[in-house]
Amino acid sequence: MGKPVVHFEINAKDGKKLQDFYTKLFDWKIDANNPMNYGLVNTGDEGGINGGIGQTQEGGLPFVTFYVQVDNIQAYLDKVESLGGKTIVPVTEIPDMVTFALFQDSEGNSIGLVKG
Repeated sequence: MGKPVVHFEINAKDGKKLQDFYTKLFDWKIDANNPMNYGLVNTGDEGGINGGIGQTQEGGLPFVTFYVQVDNIQAYLDKVESLGGKTIVPVTEIPDMVTFALFQDSEGNSIGLVKG
């Protein structure tokens, strides 16, 4: 069985401005009440996925990423590398929130993995 896309992320130089933009555009509920000011997005629809809107690091470019849920992140990173991709962010745990990693596919696109 295929692995589901479970989260999206949109990042820009001004995370707050982008959060306001998408709130007004799509009526998304965005909660950025956390130390990173990372906006957790509730799209309000049972047919879609939720996500996040944040700010890039100093000098970073805006980007959009989607996250795929897998049972063993490291095994998938190993598979990515065997297929010609590369690990960008190794398996990382944010306690009480998420365990994730980022990889670059064989064409240079950044994709996230989330432990399910």
